[in-house]
Amino acid sequence: MELLALLCVCALMLCKTSVVCAALPVPQNVTLWTLNMNYVLKWDWDTAQAPDDTRNVTFTAQYLAMFKLKKPKNKQDWKPLCELTPEHVCDFSSVQLHYLGVWLLRLRAQSGQNVSPWVKIEFCPDRDAVIGPPSAVNVTPVKGLLQVAISDPLTFTNSSMKDQLPDLNYIIEYWKKSSSAEMANNLTSANNLVILPGLESWTWYCVRVQSKEDYYKKTSAFSPTYCIQTDGQIPYWQIVLYFLLSLGVCFLVILSFFMFTFRVVKVIKGTFFPSVLLPSHIQEYLFDLNTSDMPRLLSTEPLEICYDRLELLPPDPEVTEVHEIILEVHLPPETSQQSRRTHSRRSSCDSGVYSTEGSAPRQNELGDVKEEKPERKIRAEESDEGVQDICV
Repeated sequence: MELLALLCVCALMLCKTSVVCAALPVPQNVTLWTLNMNYVLKWDWDTAQAPDDTRNVTFTAQYLAMFKLKKPKNKQDWKPLCELTPEHVCDFSSVQLHYLGVWLLRLRAQSGQNVSPWVKIEFCPDRDAVIGPPSAVNVTPVKGLLQVAISDPLTFTNSSMKDQLPDLNYIIEYWKKSSSAEMANNLTSANNLVILPGLESWTWYCVRVQSKEDYYKKTSAFSPTYCIQTDGQIPYWQIVLYFLLSLGVCFLVILSFFMFTFRVVKVIKGTFFPSVLLPSHIQEYLFDLNTSDMPRLLSTEPLEICYDRLELLPPDPEVTEVHEIILEVHLPPETSQQSRRTHSRRSSCDSGVYSTEGSAPRQNELGDVKEEKPERKIRAEESDEGVQDICV
């Protein structure tokens, strides 16, 4: 009886478990997107097929090495990665699954106590993972040819895929830019530095590269297309022409520099050191402005007039000689600048300034002489040397 009761309890538990498992549908379109060592599990979930009370659904993804399936279920160590996530994607790249191993991935949906059956996927990276194109391609012209530098595809940790695929090769396609890609030439090489042969000088070529793995016959997508022109030996006439052109340009530049410098020097010299001098009276005026606050045409000091007594002697009764009045003008002491200005004023004949002080008495005396002896001729002798007229 105890054995029968135990069997009934086990049957009830199995029925309950089957009901719970059948409460949710399985995720649909479960696929694994791979590139080199990047693995992303994606799936779809149809909310219309789920019960109304199971709208908030989460998902759980786990993985296990295939050889561990031989162990009993209670000893199978399933490792969870994405647990109770509402997303429809789970990234297995961070797990770093061994590239040559075989792995089993499983996924299920869960809403409260309701769960769906597991969806399992067998995955072998070496067999199933897609290899990517070279991470970088550099094309440079070298002596009329093209040198192609290829960088290996990279893993999730930025390491080379050649560490996992030692027999990784590269297929290089190249063609003239003027033609189509269907007429491309192919070159397969395991080296990362390749020289493309049989190219024409000064011609544009386009190059693209893809990765290839021979064991499982896997090929990657092509890298971006790079177009570049080949070089070659420059003809001698071009060298001579370039030399003459550069020489002419240098000559024009130097000539322009000297002409510009000459013009600048000429302008500066004409501005600060003019060749035409100012007239002397303007220079004197400017000099007076520099030495005094206001210009002065005449000296403001009073003049000192000195004269001697005049005696008229009639030596001849017929002719009465009248000596010329000799006047000496003594000015006060002058400075060097005032003496120069006074000399200039004395030499000027247009000043029109004369001293008439003391001339009236002398004219009266002469008038008296004329009245007494009108028939006599008055003659003035020449003045001695060193006596000057009053002319200021």
